[in-house]
Amino acid sequence: MQTRTLEISVGLFLLGGLLALLLLALRVSGLSVGSSGETYKVYAYFNNIAGLTSRAKVTMAGVAIGKVTAIDLDRDSYTGRVTMELDRRVDNLPSDSTASILTAGLLGEKYVGISVGGDEKLLKDGDAIRDTQSSLVLEDLIGKFLLNTVNKDKQ
Repeated sequence: MQTRTLEISVGLFLLGGLLALLLLALRVSGLSVGSSGETYKVYAYFNNIAGLTSRAKVTMAGVAIGKVTAIDLDRDSYTGRVTMELDRRVDNLPSDSTASILTAGLLGEKYVGISVGGDEKLLKDGDAIRDTQSSLVLEDLIGKFLLNTVNKDKQ
């Protein structure tokens, strides 16, 4: 009887450990088991979305307020359209707010940072942020630096 109790307790301990690992994996990947509450959709249009992916964080003042749900090409303006789901608790964003694609760390993942504007009109579900700052592409910066250096040598 005592060995059976020991076997059951070891089994429960292993099951608890596996559940803890599953929860940790979900937290690290950014996925969630259930819905994260009520959200509303906002769109942002960028000239360059290099490196941004779906499920990337949307932050304001360093605090996560939503996530990127879709990235596609706007066929009318030939710009990248980012669909974001923002938490209802931040439903007071002015309509002239700006969105920027930022990098976490030197070579880290890309995310969208929102800076608050000053307009009295607020963003609603389905509105678009037009004032955006595109992603910084490291290859373009290196190319501009090298091209500028080559031009100086020829003079």
